[in-house]
Amino acid sequence: MSEFLNAVVEAWATTSYTEIVAVVFGLIYITLAAKENIWCWPAGFIGTGTSIYLFWDGSLYMESALNVYYLLMAIFGWWQWQYGSATKTTLKIRSLALKEHISIFVLIATLTLISGYFLSTKTEAALPYLDSFTTWSAVVTTWMVARKILENWLYWIVINSAAIYLFLERGFALYALLFALYVIIAFFGYRQWRYTAHHVN
Repeated sequence: MSEFLNAVVEAWATTSYTEIVAVVFGLIYITLAAKENIWCWPAGFIGTGTSIYLFWDGSLYMESALNVYYLLMAIFGWWQWQYGSATKTTLKIRSLALKEHISIFVLIATLTLISGYFLSTKTEAALPYLDSFTTWSAVVTTWMVARKILENWLYWIVINSAAIYLFLERGFALYALLFALYVIIAFFGYRQWRYTAHHVN
């Protein structure tokens, strides 16, 4: 137990202010998103803005690029949640068909292999295939959040679990803790959105 506490203290001592800001706003984002609160998007915009530099400095180039995408999706998501329905009104939660999920799986696997191979042969990127998997999965899943696709939370459980190892490997202890919380919150997010889809929408 004491060894674990010492490791936590040591990790905290080496944590940058940039990582702290990214983690705090990341936690605010997912908590509000789980509650279907539109203010998750401004919080996400701030958190991802600070994450771009953090991951680039840690040689996680795909994660850094992913956060540039998140900045754009924060704006897209804000708009979609307000006016994304067919009648230009508040977007409602919906589910995808199985064949649509299969198409998503194939797309993620293909993009992961392509970018993973490129990063492993052309750059000094750390953990290129895992970095690619979490990146492309998150690209698709963030779009699902913006479009209020119920199953996005199930995707996040898998993605964030993989990301925990990725961040620990690169020394981002606080970010790894954040993603562990993300996994837990994703369970509650799925439950809340499913309830809303069945009883409110």
